[in-house]
Amino acid sequence: MSTVQPRHRTPTVAQLRAFVAVTEHLHFREAAAAIGTSQPALSGAVAALEEALGAQLVERTTRRVIITPLGDRVAVHARRVLASLHALTDEVEAARRPFTGPLHLGVIPTVAPYLLPAVLRLVRDSYPELELHVHEERTPSLLDGLAAGRLDVLLLALPAGGTSPTRDIPLFDEDFVLITPPGHELDGRTDVPRDILLDLDVLLLEEGHCLRDQALDICREVGAEPSGGTTRAAGLSTLVQLVAGGLGVTLLPATALAVEAGRTDLITAVHFADPAPGRRIGLAHRPGSARTAEYDRFAAALREALGGLPIRLASL
Repeated sequence: MSTVQPRHRTPTVAQLRAFVAVTEHLHFREAAAAIGTSQPALSGAVAALEEALGAQLVERTTRRVIITPLGDRVAVHARRVLASLHALTDEVEAARRPFTGPLHLGVIPTVAPYLLPAVLRLVRDSYPELELHVHEERTPSLLDGLAAGRLDVLLLALPAGGTSPTRDIPLFDEDFVLITPPGHELDGRTDVPRDILLDLDVLLLEEGHCLRDQALDICREVGAEPSGGTTRAAGLSTLVQLVAGGLGVTLLPATALAVEAGRTDLITAVHFADPAPGRRIGLAHRPGSARTAEYDRFAAALREALGGLPIRLASL
């Protein structure tokens, strides 16, 4: 003849909280006061937990409270459950409060070295509870990470592009300057027309950089085809060193000029006549993100933080 096993009910949070309080105070009145309830209510909650589990967790005597060996083991699990619950509510609360909790920011390599000091200073001074994680990657990788949820918001050249939609927040526009070796025939010019690129060996970053595509577009607008041979650079610093070594000229974003020029005295900046070629930099995030308002506020604060750079703030 088969026996029917009793069906145990899932404990409630109130029951677990009451039981943990008892294990910590070993006194029902003190435990009840600690969690802000009455002694009868606490006793009832512990009894209901024992009934739900089908096991005795507490021995009640007239003089003391004793936790059974099984009760000690259950208390370990109960504390773990309550801690996880608190972590869950803290996470949700952090999401409700702007600029708290983790934020994964993706940045393109032709922006990161020049804008991150201002970004990090802004976060440190204005958003001390924000856990910022920075990911420097090329545009295609950033867009894939954003679409997959690995990244929250991107700092890159706009429009962001990609196969998944983004909501773009413009920050600023900046000009490109032409970088040449000292003594070049264009040295010191501030009004060079774009079609001068027809007569120059323009060096480019390697494929995958959006700045490479932008430079190619600028050259092709005037019918020029970069002829720097097979020379390619993985980053702007290397590209500038190639120019300093006399291998050609290149286009450099204005925000990068001070940093890169400070690394060598073997280059000079030549400025284009208006309207100079340039690019727009901004933030991009997933449409419909719960943090949209936060990103808008962050963009506004970042515009102010970048005010000292050679840029033109973008209108919204």
